[in-house]
This record gives sequence, structure tokens and C-alpha cells, in this order.
Amino acid sequence: MGGNVLELNETNFEEEVLRAREPVLVDFWATWCMPCRMMAPVVEDIARSFSGRIKVGKVNTDEAPSLALQYGVHAIPTLIFFQDGREVERVVGYVPRRVLEEKLKRILGEA
Repeated sequence: MGGNVLELNETNFEEEVLRAREPVLVDFWATWCMPCRMMAPVVEDIARSFSGRIKVGKVNTDEAPSLALQYGVHAIPTLIFFQDGREVERVVGYVPRRVLEEKLKRILGEA
């Protein structure tokens, strides 16, 4: 994982995501998922581009299945945008970088 992307799990999810002061983009993924692997460089690029304004993390659904269940993740990749501890947007499947950028700019009030 890139230096700007947090590895999230049941232990740190509440602190890193639900209590975060900034918006958080969480990528639910798995190593065997080809669309997830295609999405990974996009997510890492977003983390670099929005560094200091948002937090970006990844949840491996094979290692943290309870988080996937808790957030109703039925297909991967699923990217969930959190703000003030609650879900504000969701994207399922591979999407172009600009889709994530547009959503983040709206969340940040930059759109």
C-alpha cells in the first residue's frame, strides 16, 4: 500500500474513520479481485492528490469480513466516503479517477 493509504481493520476503523476530523475515503477490496487491483493505483493517486484534505484507507474484506458486513459491502471494490463518522457517498466497481475527484470535491465544498 502507498504511504498515504492506511490499512484499516476492526481494531483501528473507529479511530481512523468514524472519529476522523477530515473526510475519509475507504476502499473495500480483496487481493484476488481484478477490478480492485485496477482501482488500487487510482486510490493511491487520489490519496496523494488530496493529501492533507482527506484521509484514505483500505479494508481487505478477506481479513476484516465483519466491517464489510457492517457496511453492507456485497461487491468489491466498494468505495465509501465518510464524513463526520457517517457514510455520505458510495461507489461500487471500477470507476475513473474523475468520478472520485468530483465526489471528493463536492464533499469538501470545492465543487
